[in-house]
Amino acid sequence: MKRALLTAGIACFGFLSPAWAEFQDGLQAYYRLDFRTALREWQPLAERGNPEASYQLGILYYRGEGVLQDYAEAAKWFEQAAEAGDADAQYNLGLMYANGQGVARDLVRAHVWFTLAASGYADGTGRDWAIQDPTWAARNRNWSAAQLTPEEIAEAWRQIQEWRANHQTAERR
Repeated sequence: MKRALLTAGIACFGFLSPAWAEFQDGLQAYYRLDFRTALREWQPLAERGNPEASYQLGILYYRGEGVLQDYAEAAKWFEQAAEAGDADAQYNLGLMYANGQGVARDLVRAHVWFTLAASGYADGTGRDWAIQDPTWAARNRNWSAAQLTPEEIAEAWRQIQEWRANHQTAERR
């Protein structure tokens, strides 16, 4: 919803912030398969905490587009975006924890990220174009829950509640 409002505001008033323009330049380069230019555009934005740019860097490193494939680096950028509430990054990070790609395999953490992503998609905060079917997050949440003990599920829910509490506080500032 927030992204849709931001996009509508930009379209209605005809202005672009420099960061938004840089992000769009990176996106256009990515669509042209000019991954090195996309990296140059997104890297400084991601380093300043832009979640969209962080997510896109995660994609570049995960796929090895314009950079050497590096799952640990992909996980780092997905985590930065996931912590900012990006549902797509949360989903991808859940996959990485479930598969042990770039991070130690941890089904509790996978369940946490899948649950947060499923909530984000339900709230409409996920990118429609990022994954084909946003219900995958809910399916993977259910799959990961079936792999966990009751104690592990309780730990996952503790982490989810802690994440939500921390992020609600940050939104109120």
